[in-house]
Amino acid sequence: MDHVRALLEWIQEESPGVVFPFFLTMAGTALSPGEAASVRVHDVTLLDGEFGEVLVRSGEGRRVPLTPELVGVLRRWIDSADLKAGDLLLPGERGGPLASSEYRRVWRQARQVVLSPDEVQAGLGERVSSLRDSCLDAWLKAGVPPWGVAEWAGVSASWVALRYPHRFRLEDVELDWDHLEEVMGIPDTPVR
Repeated sequence: MDHVRALLEWIQEESPGVVFPFFLTMAGTALSPGEAASVRVHDVTLLDGEFGEVLVRSGEGRRVPLTPELVGVLRRWIDSADLKAGDLLLPGERGGPLASSEYRRVWRQARQVVLSPDEVQAGLGERVSSLRDSCLDAWLKAGVPPWGVAEWAGVSASWVALRYPHRFRLEDVELDWDHLEEVMGIPDTPVR
């Protein structure tokens, strides 16, 4: 997550405009680049100082939470870009979808500047979709149940378990052994 934060900080400083809110939205909601590019202003609920929500219309549709911090960034972005309800939330230069060539170019530049040569060589953050991956992992690490992560991400819970097996190790779970004994207890009956 530290690498993602460092990449986003560099992008915020060096690439003014839509690319930073685009990447930040992906990093905070686990949207794919295509999903983030298709969100319209009327698809987001931005409550001042509270959690918000983004409606993702692709597939069966789903609602994904927005942290209060991301809500604030998006509110400022909408105001500064003078966007209206039906506009794309993260538009390209002419109001259409943000071109993948534009955000990929910025991502490549950020990786080259922020990451060490060894990290770049190892493929760390090689694809923009690593923002989605880091968000999903952060949700799991924070204790969001796998089925909740799956619902927010638009995938199955089994996909989450297969993709992030390191978040499902038994040694990482604190078991209440007394409660387990109570639940699994055998009724007192004489043995015959």
